[in-house]
Parts: sequence; structure tokens; C-alpha cells
Amino acid sequence: MERHGTRRSRPQELVPGTCTVLSLRMDYQPEGANPDTILASSDKAYISRYALGRDYHKLMRNRLAKLAKRIEQELGGGQYRAFVDSAPVLERAIAERAGLGWIAKNTMLINEKAGSWFFLGEIYTDIPFPADPPKSDKHCGSCSACLEVCPTQAFVGPFVLDARRCISYLTIEHPGSIDESLRPLMGNRIYGCDDCQLVCPWNKFAQS
Repeated sequence: MERHGTRRSRPQELVPGTCTVLSLRMDYQPEGANPDTILASSDKAYISRYALGRDYHKLMRNRLAKLAKRIEQELGGGQYRAFVDSAPVLERAIAERAGLGWIAKNTMLINEKAGSWFFLGEIYTDIPFPADPPKSDKHCGSCSACLEVCPTQAFVGPFVLDARRCISYLTIEHPGSIDESLRPLMGNRIYGCDDCQLVCPWNKFAQS
């Protein structure tokens, strides 16, 4: 975070000339075994749903590149650069500003028609496209299921996540040994954790 400085919050510093960010989503909820069944099976290992398919970085980046090419051909010019979890980009904040959904109590982005089982990608461009209205309302209401279900109690409060206790961080990005006090709480989750999404009522609208 410190290394990238303000490039994360100022797109024109990351890609000079940027005046518009196109924010896009790609649904990823897989078909197959019920997550609760796997979590309850001591002889199985749980892998986060997003990691069960092909490498989303390549898949979505290729699709964004094709979209950028079509826009370039249609407009006869412009500069475009696509990102998929590959640069200092505040993707959820950008998506909320673009109207794709709201940042929920579990810090995930939720779309009222698609839940939260989706990837986000961005195209930075110097073309001044008209902006969509931002999502100004959050529709979590009084629900706190995501905060209460977290196995390691990683939520300090609504909208605040302590990454040092988050199983997704611990099993994917944490560079050292996992704190011994947290290990028993992790169950059979070996790569990521979906608990705060599995209990979210909005994910009844998610598509495979």
C-alpha cells in the first residue's frame, strides 16, 4: 500500500492521460458440490469458489482487451489499458462509483441482481465517456449475518475487516506462519474462505 502511494486513488497517476475508468463484472459462481457439505466434511479440503475455474486474471483480461479493441475500432482511436487484480486499483470503490453495486458490511461489492459472486475488472482510457450515476445507497439494512459467521472474527465492525485474521488473507497472501491461535478456527479451509458470502441473503440472486 505504501509503495504505490496515491497511484491507487488517482488513476491518472497510474496511467497518464486517464479520464475515464470503465468498471465491469464477470460472474463466477460455480456449479457443483454444495459448499456447506464440503465445509462439514473432515476428509475434504475447502477451496474458495472463485478459484475453482480457469485463471480469472487471464480470462477476464482477454475479454477486456477484446472490448477495448472494439471500442477503439468504433471510435477510431483512444488509449486503453485493462486491469484485473493486477495493479494498484481501488476496484470496489470504482465499481461503487460506477453504479455496479454497493460496498457491503463484509467489504464485498454487492449487486442487487447478482449478489457478490463476481470478479471486477477495469479499463483505463483517455476517452471522456459519460459517467454512470454512483450507487449511493447501501442495502444491507440491519442484517449482520456476514459479521457473525466469520470463523476467526475478522470483522472489527460493519465495513471494517482486520486482514490479519481473515482466512482468505492467511491462506493466500500471508507470507509467514499462521498464528497458532487462529489455526483451529480455520477448519478445512486451505485456500480462501467464502463464509461471509455464503450467508449473504443477496446471493440468492447470483447466477452460475
